[in-house]
Amino acid sequence: MKVVGVKSKSTVADNLNLLYVHEAMGSLGGAEANVFITATEMRARGHRVGLMTRRATGRNEQAWRDLFGEAVYWSDNTSFADCARIFGADVTYVHKWDDLASLEDIVTSGRPRIRMVHDHDMYCLRSYRYHPFSRKVCHRPTSAYCVFPCLAPLKRNREGSLPFKLVSYAAKKRERDLSRQFDRHLVVTNYMREELEINGFDPARIEIFPPVPREVEPLEPSFSDRNLLVWAGQIIRGKGLDVLLSALTHVTEPFELVVLGDGNHRAACEALTQKLGLADRVTFAGFVPQETLRDYYRDASLFVLSSLWPEPIATIGLEVMRFALPVVAWDAGGIKDWLIDGHNGYLVPWKDETAYAARVDELLRNKTLAREMGQRGLALVSERYAFNTYLDNLETLFATVAGKS
Repeated sequence: MKVVGVKSKSTVADNLNLLYVHEAMGSLGGAEANVFITATEMRARGHRVGLMTRRATGRNEQAWRDLFGEAVYWSDNTSFADCARIFGADVTYVHKWDDLASLEDIVTSGRPRIRMVHDHDMYCLRSYRYHPFSRKVCHRPTSAYCVFPCLAPLKRNREGSLPFKLVSYAAKKRERDLSRQFDRHLVVTNYMREELEINGFDPARIEIFPPVPREVEPLEPSFSDRNLLVWAGQIIRGKGLDVLLSALTHVTEPFELVVLGDGNHRAACEALTQKLGLADRVTFAGFVPQETLRDYYRDASLFVLSSLWPEPIATIGLEVMRFALPVVAWDAGGIKDWLIDGHNGYLVPWKDETAYAARVDELLRNKTLAREMGQRGLALVSERYAFNTYLDNLETLFATVAGKS
């Protein structure tokens, strides 16, 4: 996929030593993508970048080593104090990190420090802010309620032999309290700002920095009579694909749905399509390379987003808006920051299947409206989520916190 509109020009006078702190090195998810792309751009602008990490993902690892060079430090044999001293950190930029000893060192070091809050890990023991059985979203701060009646310390274990593992309430509370002492807290949406405020963070130190995707060459979706709906993401229960499938049984217009992605809930969703009588209209395409996504978006009439857990932002929405597709989604978490109901798609009351189906029907019947909404979404993402502006603002923040603005 061709990238357009990207330049590497520093907006600050002094070059900075930026020490990134993140739990993993290599491709994995959205947090890793943000670390890699911002570090790449900061280095292109003349700044020096280093990384303190705990493990390698084994995916695209060499590209990370090439980016950070020799300035890659492993926390199991090097303390933060040693990393910061050897590297000469002007700013410590912490992403996903829960090691309390390192956080203590970062706070007491006196060095300028910024924390990027990608998700709910820092203050939620389950990390996804909703109850696994009722799926109801939590709006409480970290407190004794997390222990009982929520039972959040008992967390599903996706890696070991046992089905559950224990999460320390005291450790999670300590992580949150240490993080409050950072100079800045970067969040991705107004919703995430509210989540930090609920947990006692100083509003004056919270700034919104959504992880803006790179600009891409535009295309015009076909909005053809095929009525293709596209869903993309990791197929896990919180993404609500099962509830979307149920909602689609109420759609009266002919349609096709293609599901792009994989995950541990895929088999259950495939079985559900059979049970609901949707097997002839739903295709599970699995993982699709980035360059192939354009082909699906070009043929599509609508992007359907079904997350039930409170998404911090759902960056996929920003990506599809660059392809002039309208979006229908449930009102969950930070999605409402970029999905304006009736403007670039529809924001449906949480888990209201009938209302969701009605909005899908409306856009499939009225292709003129769907095109207009898609164009408004493209204009919104181009104006509000410009990649270079995001980088300029981040670079300026680094300089300000480092006292070099």
